[in-house]
This record gives sequence, structure tokens and C-alpha cells, in this order.
Amino acid sequence: MAIKIDKKIVAYSVVKPDDAPLVAEATAPAVQQMHESLERPDVLPGATYKVKTPLSDHALYITINDVVLNPGTEHEMRRPFEIFINSKAMDHFQWIVALTRIISAVFRKGGDVTFLVEEMRSVFDPKGGYFKKGGKYMPSLVAEIGDVIESHMRSIGLLKEDGPDEHQRKHIEAQRNKYELGVKAVEDAGADGFPLEATLCSKCQTKAVIAMDGCLTCLSCGDSKCS
Repeated sequence: MAIKIDKKIVAYSVVKPDDAPLVAEATAPAVQQMHESLERPDVLPGATYKVKTPLSDHALYITINDVVLNPGTEHEMRRPFEIFINSKAMDHFQWIVALTRIISAVFRKGGDVTFLVEEMRSVFDPKGGYFKKGGKYMPSLVAEIGDVIESHMRSIGLLKEDGPDEHQRKHIEAQRNKYELGVKAVEDAGADGFPLEATLCSKCQTKAVIAMDGCLTCLSCGDSKCS
């Protein structure tokens, strides 16, 4: 196809065959990355999570919206863009609004935002935490919000699952079977499926640690003091 040149040619160079890949790379469209100057699209995909804690009679509704970068290409990726938290309870309204604005600003800044999860889960309430359904311990409401953000990041592929591998799962299953058959009766287990006398695991924050063969072992994540 002929290309009409309207401007005066002031310089030129000959492209050698060896330079073709470099030219193609230079002319290829740039991969869009997350940055704070990125304009918000009119419509964003997202998800809303309901969180019910013993700290309030009213549930929290946490909405996280994502932006899709490089759609339809091999570089397509989904990144969190903004977060909103709503509730009928007004006790924590002021600091929750401030928290959502700060988190949204960090999301839009780009780079690795997964550090937020660990930072938020490390916040402890001086009045004490609580246990979620399933036996997982939450040291504070902020930690619970961080747990929701972690779940969302895993759902969009920003965080990878770090649960037990196949060997560890077999080990956990064997320990559970051994417990049920020989150490305690099945009816002694709690509603979450773990023994009533189980203690809190420092790794997965679940009340699932029991003594097995003289060694403290977690029946949830497989963590063992003897391994």
C-alpha cells in the first residue's frame, strides 16, 4: 500500500534484516500498566462482599471494583481500582470512609498492592478480636476488611493460592482420620469439624491445632512443630 508523505524528508536510514525485530518491538503498542493518571471508565466490573461480625448488629457491605487493562490481548489483566464500604451502623463511619479513600488511592497508584493485605491483617483491636465461622481468628475489623481484599485479589488472579499441596493434604487427611478413629470420638468435634480442645494455629489463624504423636499439628493447614 502506498503511503503519501506530506512533510519534507530531512534524514533517512536503511533498515537491515537483523534490525527488523527491534523495529517491530519499537513500533508495537505499549502494554498499559496501572497508574494514578489512568482515567476511570464509566463502567467497572466488581464484587460486593457481606461481612457480619460480632462487633455490630449490622453487616458491612464491601464493594471492590476492578479495571481491565489491555482487554482482548495476551497482556489483559484485571486490577483493583476502588473500594467502598457501606453499613447501617454509623459507629465506624468516619475512619472507614478515610480508609476506603486511602486504599483506593493505593490501588490507583499501581505497582504491587498486595502488601495491603498483610498490613491490614496485622492490625489488632486493643479490646480483643473474634472468631469467624469456621474457626478463623480475626484480630480486628480492619483485619477482616484485609481478609476480604485478599479473597478478592485471589479471585482476580492477583494473588495465588498458598494452601497445602497434594502431599500436605494427604498428611492432613491422614491425621484427621487417625484422630477420629483412635484419639477422640467423632461426636467430640466442634461445629467447624475440628476438635473442641483444638488451639489456635499461628500460621492460618484457625482453631485446629491438636497434639498428634507428641507433636502439635494443625488439621487445617498441616503446619507442624516437628516438621
